[in-house]
Formats: sequence, structure tokens, C-alpha cells
Amino acid sequence: MLATATAKKISFCLTILMSLFAAVDVQQSIAQERVQKAKKIPPVFAPIEDVEGLPRVLLIGDSISMGYTLPVRELLKGKANVHRPAINCGPTTLGKTSIDKWLGDGKWDVIHFNWGLHDLKYVGKDGKTLEDLKAPESRPQVSLQDYERNLIELVERLKQTGAHLVWRNTTPVPEGSRGRVAKDAELYNVVAAKVMQQNSIQIHDMYSFVKPRMQELMLPDGNVHFTAEGSDVLAQEVANVVLQSLSPK
Repeated sequence: MLATATAKKISFCLTILMSLFAAVDVQQSIAQERVQKAKKIPPVFAPIEDVEGLPRVLLIGDSISMGYTLPVRELLKGKANVHRPAINCGPTTLGKTSIDKWLGDGKWDVIHFNWGLHDLKYVGKDGKTLEDLKAPESRPQVSLQDYERNLIELVERLKQTGAHLVWRNTTPVPEGSRGRVAKDAELYNVVAAKVMQQNSIQIHDMYSFVKPRMQELMLPDGNVHFTAEGSDVLAQEVANVVLQSLSPK
């Protein structure tokens, strides 16, 4: 009987231990799942596997380009491998510090690129956060003069890739946009156009394309972004330009 009682105690202890281990496993599983969710990459930033034999295209730009990346990729499926940096490419200052990483070591056939909306936005003391135009210390994140200098430097680096370069100019800023002045988009585009013309780089004039269709394509209330349908329209424009760039001359 003593042996039976001892065996029951051992069995009970083992059951308790197994329950504790199971609880720990559950907690570890929950923690791992939370980490995986936190690390989940948005589809627009997810890397793609190249289809062998297809040309390689790189889209560089801020959230406007993020909006048209996936539909461009779909439109060019079977025709080109369409990549983009896994980040909002922001202003030219970010471009200068990140361009080598974004270009990587691979060969690019076409690079379709833009900076502007972040350069012209008004920021506060930290030099990054969107600020009200009337705030005493607000200023453009990148001045027109620095924008020109930065573009010259970035274009020189992009030319080293040997890719066909397409500059996509900055889309319009609506009146009443927070932290941005509507006319500045045109001013920054004029400066960019000069740099591109001096370097014989193709200009994709998205500004003129969007300007008469702002109410149709863009979000309301002074938002500089586009509706999903608007991004699809931009994607068709980008896909057409890329295809033309890939066509034999």
C-alpha cells in the first residue's frame, strides 16, 4: 500500500509539472506570436523574388509611390520585376544617407524616382515633425537651395547604376494642406526640372497629370495623398512610362 501511495504522489507531481510546462509553452507561443505580428512587414515593403530573364525596375519615393507600388507590380507582372526600398523614402536628406543601401548590388534597368513632398513640408524644432505654417519656428524641411544641391548629388549616384532614369515630379499640394504651401510643389518641381534637364534625365510630369483631376483622385480636406482608386490611376501612368523605358529604342 505504501508503494501504491508513493506512486500516486509521483503521478500527481508529474501531472502538476506537465501542466506547468504546458502553461509555459502557451505563454512562450503567445509571446512569439506577438513578436511576429510586431515584425510583420507591410505588403508594399515585402521583398520580392526576381523572375529570371525579366528586367529589374526600382521605384523610389515617399507615401505617394507606396500607394502605387503594388498596382504597378501587378500591371507589370510577367514584364518586369518591380522593387522598392522597404521604407518611405522621405526627403532628399534621407535619400543622400540611404541611396547606396536602396540601390544594393544588383543591376537595375529602370529607376523611377521622386523626392519633394517631404522636402517642402514645414517642420518644427526637431526638423522632422509636420508643423503649422504660422508657428514661429516652422520652416521647410529642406530649402529650395538645399533641395537642388541634394538632387544634383543623388542624380550623380543614380547615373552610376547605368539604369534608365525617370524623374517623377512632385504631385500637387491642395490649398489648405496642413504644413505645406500649395504653390511650393510647383516651385520645387521647377528646380528639379532644371537638374534633370542638365543631366538629360526623362521627366515624368505627374504634377500636370494630376492637377486638373485633384478632386477626383486625391483625398479631401487638403490631404496630399490619394484615394485607392487615385493610386490605381497613378499606377497605370507609372506602368506605361516604365514599359516605354524598357522598350527597345
